[in-house]
Amino acid sequence: MKDTTLVVGATGNVGAQVRRLLVEAGRPVRALSRDVHPEEAGVEWVRGDLTAPETLIPTLDGVGAVFLVWPGLDTEHAREVAGILAERDAHVAYLSSAGIDDGRDEQADPINAMHAEVERALDESGAKATHLRCTSFAASLLEWADQIREGLVRDVFGEARRTLLHERDIAEVAVRVLGEGAHRGERLLLSGPTPLTQVEQVRIIADTLGTRVRFEEVPLDELRSHMRSEGWEDADIEGMITAYAAMVEAEQPVWDTVERITGHPPLGLDRWILDHEADLR
Repeated sequence: MKDTTLVVGATGNVGAQVRRLLVEAGRPVRALSRDVHPEEAGVEWVRGDLTAPETLIPTLDGVGAVFLVWPGLDTEHAREVAGILAERDAHVAYLSSAGIDDGRDEQADPINAMHAEVERALDESGAKATHLRCTSFAASLLEWADQIREGLVRDVFGEARRTLLHERDIAEVAVRVLGEGAHRGERLLLSGPTPLTQVEQVRIIADTLGTRVRFEEVPLDELRSHMRSEGWEDADIEGMITAYAAMVEAEQPVWDTVERITGHPPLGLDRWILDHEADLR
């Protein structure tokens, strides 16, 4: 009987929550990692690397479900990985992006291009996949942690709106979907409870923590210089800027998927901040 769930990306923000919820539910868990991890009750850690797809094969013995996070923008091995998963007939919940535009042959930015390619690889392989198309993760705000402690958050597009998702909500949906064998072949659209501008996000952070934090908008040329220094290509930089600019102009969607599947509304930003208070102070 294939009753084990393989968690790929088991140390990430969402994967760690998936791992924990599976253990709490008493389900056998196998966690894939490039590195050795200490023993953990209810979790079997195995070594594997999606950039070396052959390492995935022995980790799938007895596995009936897979939570899949793709490790970066390079999709060179996506079709080989998808083929391996299809051969094992495992139900895959893939952590994808709500920013994918199905009407475009090429996505507007590199992140959504990567997700679209992995989705395509899974679908064309015949894998039994559910694509969890998520809006922005609240955990992305951890990138501001040092600035929050200093009382000044500097970023581009202060009026860009995002519907932030708590990683626990994503994990709950994934665990329900895989546990029930439901929604195979579907794209589930997941969002947080309400769109918030970046200025509003900083205000909520300050109010929830009881500290003084303000937002200051950064000139785009400063962002470009910073991204170039980190090795980004100009085309990808402009794609990311275009994506952020669209968040200013376009209305950000809110969907009821989290509540329909988990039975409770999505968690708000204030709850996420309290859950990560130690990381932000």
